Amino acid sequence: MSCNRDIPNKVISQTSFLDLDDFRTRGKLVAVTDFNSTNYFIYKGTPMGFHYELLKSFAEYSGLNLEIVTENDVNKSVELLNAGKADLLAVDLSVNSLLERQVGVTSSTGRSRQVLIQRKPNRWNTMSPKDLDKSIVRSRSALAGKTVYIQSGSSAAECLRQLNTQPGGKITVIEVPFETEDLVSLVAKREIDFAVCDESIALVNTGYYPVIDSKTVMSDEHSLAWGVRRQKSEKLTALFNNWLESYKSTENYSLLYSKYFRNSWSNHIIKSDYYTLTTGKVSPWDMYIKSFSDTINWDWRLLTSLIYQESRFDPDVVSFAGAYGLMQVLPATGRTFGVDIKASPVNNIKGGVRYLRYLQDFFADRIPDEKERIKFILAAYNCGEGNIIDAMKLAEKHGKNPLLWDNNVAYYLLKKTDPSYYNDPVVRNGYCRGNEPVNFVSEILQRYSEYKYIIPSGKDRPW
Repeated sequence: MSCNRDIPNKVISQTSFLDLDDFRTRGKLVAVTDFNSTNYFIYKGTPMGFHYELLKSFAEYSGLNLEIVTENDVNKSVELLNAGKADLLAVDLSVNSLLERQVGVTSSTGRSRQVLIQRKPNRWNTMSPKDLDKSIVRSRSALAGKTVYIQSGSSAAECLRQLNTQPGGKITVIEVPFETEDLVSLVAKREIDFAVCDESIALVNTGYYPVIDSKTVMSDEHSLAWGVRRQKSEKLTALFNNWLESYKSTENYSLLYSKYFRNSWSNHIIKSDYYTLTTGKVSPWDMYIKSFSDTINWDWRLLTSLIYQESRFDPDVVSFAGAYGLMQVLPATGRTFGVDIKASPVNNIKGGVRYLRYLQDFFADRIPDEKERIKFILAAYNCGEGNIIDAMKLAEKHGKNPLLWDNNVAYYLLKKTDPSYYNDPVVRNGYCRGNEPVNFVSEILQRYSEYKYIIPSGKDRPW
């Protein structure tokens, strides 16, 4: 779980009072969460994390589509919530009276405490536990006169402020706008001496930095909760609380908690070249994906999402239909564009991108809106442009907009499994399993939206 957060004592105007019925009318729930090595991150192209998986499970339970916004500054997260730009604050908040004046709170999502982050001495691995304890800070009072760094807005700040009201020497507290994991790294690199953070974050990161000690407890254990708007979120809060209380008693929850907090797997992820938060890398093919994206003026993260969807970055995967490699290109398609798509992974990307360029040209005049056009291109990449034209003609015939994807052309592409539709005179390409391209578009764009919050782009793109 992430650093516990306390809400600053300021009034934020609430301008939007939506509740569950409104979310269902709108079709989605917007959640804001933080990204770090436990809550939300990307590993080998896959969005993961304890909070991420909880949100996905709740969205599935509630029947809502999920949109995730990331923000590591708790102050800004609360502003997003209370301004109506997010509906659920999926950040571990310390339950206290100050918090409850600023946001509504859910049932407890767990319990945690604050711990001190410090370096072990040289040759620590040859010392006995007793000698190690003598050489480092093992009591709160021993921090008197020392400087401790904390993430601004975290409950570590309140913890240290309370310590400074007690008799004894004062602790110099410096709040910085860094993610907690950055502070742990700074301690490990000897750039600062002390930091305070949530125990679960510390445990994951001490596996990555063996020189770090996190056994000195700085606060009592306290309840954690997520946040909702105080006004008119009663139905959402009730639904979430009912789901959470039930879900926490399941084996799935126990497995999920263990997955992120009770095994060494998290340490392996943090050390990986493809732990995107620290390396910016998604796959071994990033360099080529970026280069080929430039040739079609795409955001490389969008092409990455497509390739992940097609192959999970496996350059040797072959589909039942004979599509091959990273971009699942048929050999005949590769030959059409002058590329041997089996010669190398780079050639496979080249062949797939050339097909995408053809589809861009094909839809350039047909779909004027760039953001809509990308949906048609992706769908055509999956099932061919002919099936998309059929669905556009069906949409137009039945009074829908042939230039819009969601609930219009996508709807009639799904209908192409029905003989009364695929035998319609306006249809030229017959039967199509429309759920495949419709899901293909949805999943790629959903993953792309998640990538955009974590993976740096480097360039602005139309989409």
